[in-house]
Amino acid sequence: MTTPNTSAKTTTRSLECLDVWGGNNSFDGSISVPGLDVWVWSQPYESQSHGGDIHYISMCRCHSISRFVIADVSGHGEEVDELARQLRKLMRKHINTPDQAQLVRSLNRAFDRLKQEGRFATALLATYYPPTDHLIICNAGHPPPIWFNKASGSWRFLTTDVSDSAGGITDLPLGVIAKTTYTQFAVKLGLDDIVLIYTDPLIESTNAEGKMLGSQGLMELAARLDTDNPHAVCQKLLEALTEYRNGSPPDDDQTLLVLSHNASEPPKLSLAEKFRVMTQMLHFDGS
Repeated sequence: MTTPNTSAKTTTRSLECLDVWGGNNSFDGSISVPGLDVWVWSQPYESQSHGGDIHYISMCRCHSISRFVIADVSGHGEEVDELARQLRKLMRKHINTPDQAQLVRSLNRAFDRLKQEGRFATALLATYYPPTDHLIICNAGHPPPIWFNKASGSWRFLTTDVSDSAGGITDLPLGVIAKTTYTQFAVKLGLDDIVLIYTDPLIESTNAEGKMLGSQGLMELAARLDTDNPHAVCQKLLEALTEYRNGSPPDDDQTLLVLSHNASEPPKLSLAEKFRVMTQMLHFDGS
């Protein structure tokens, strides 16, 4: 069985304030942010140096907002490299903005300008707010994250039934329709909860009989892992995927983010400040 991380660089780092880290390069390592231990594995197709998956993590100026973005862009090459640079600029522009919906709308406009080139992308944005232990999800046509709730011992998909009451178009992939509305929802994480964020090729893995794994199959693989050892979840899940493919290499770029909630001491904020930031993050303040 092939080792999943043979060509990725293994490293560990902590994000500082106003830091934006990531890109569309290969990576295998861990990232530290307040309240979360994070493992990132990203491998471009055929071990190329850069691919069509883009991943970024940012930290705001007061260490109270960590943001995760993963995008699966159609195509490869220099065009994706340019989109990765644009995404970094937008991440920095919105690094202190609690409402991540503003960021995804900016991303959609950026992709809309590339519509004539046939570019589009699915994307998943997640913002973690340690003072209240909430993870806020915004999904642009991307596979849903998978959440392990330690208290109940259960796995579930992070999805929402929220619909646009005005009958508008919501949550489409980036670059499809310029005026798409993007919704978001929050979940409160408990100690040792785990969240998996991934790109399509993981669930498009096929076995020797040609059966596609699917999102449900990925969750079933994850449910067999030892969640008492979150440090090993990323590697063990990748090994299970390789076994499912009967040792065959993936046929596209692949990216996996594993977020483990350690509930470390958050920045000190007053109750009023916590409420103000949370309402902004969920876009309840009317701004």
